[in-house]
Amino acid sequence: MLAAIITPALSFVAFVLLLFATLSVPIIKSIFLFTLAANISSQLESASATVRFGVWGYCTSSVDVAGLFSDNITPAKCSPVHLGYTFDATIAHFLQVPLNLDSNELVRVVSKTTTAALVLHPIACALTFLTMLISLFMFRRGSNRPARLPSLLTLIIGTLAALLTTIVFLIDVILVAVIRDHVKEDTDGDVSLNWGNAVWIALGATIALWLAMVATCGRLCACGSQKRFVLLSHTLHPSEA
Repeated sequence: MLAAIITPALSFVAFVLLLFATLSVPIIKSIFLFTLAANISSQLESASATVRFGVWGYCTSSVDVAGLFSDNITPAKCSPVHLGYTFDATIAHFLQVPLNLDSNELVRVVSKTTTAALVLHPIACALTFLTMLISLFMFRRGSNRPARLPSLLTLIIGTLAALLTTIVFLIDVILVAVIRDHVKEDTDGDVSLNWGNAVWIALGATIALWLAMVATCGRLCACGSQKRFVLLSHTLHPSEA
């Protein structure tokens, strides 16, 4: 009975975490994969700019330029909500860094790889939601023992969801690491990259899903043991059958 409670609970936790990671910037502005930050300073003025990247686009921070002769504030804004994004001249201008759109390796990495990788986030979220729904039927009992089919379906679909979520987490880690290296190389250290909380949220969802699958395996083993016990009892005491 304990596994029947643990599996849906952990699946629900994983679903919520994946939902948050999927609905990252610019939908939920506090959740993001990584940020690019640039500090621009000279003898006459200084400013700092930050861009947060999520699954559906990016958001720029407001920029407060403090100068010797005047101060001005550039308001924050976000890109349109769509899957994937392009590291274009708009971001380069905002960060005040040079960018060659024809040959820059950073453009290729961000624009093409992310679009292909980020589509896995909503798919993993949907599979996890399906796992959670099926796991609720683990509470249902057969005539004399816990129902085995819901546990088996939960294990199959949940394992697929856990594998896909693991891939999502690894892609996020590799993607951010690759972009960080290119940012450091292409901007000569003028722009810094910081890891976002969405990466660690995906890690939490991965751990929760695998723990749920371990609990489901325990449920299936318990069902099998109980079935063998019932068959053995009927064999030893046929008159009671």
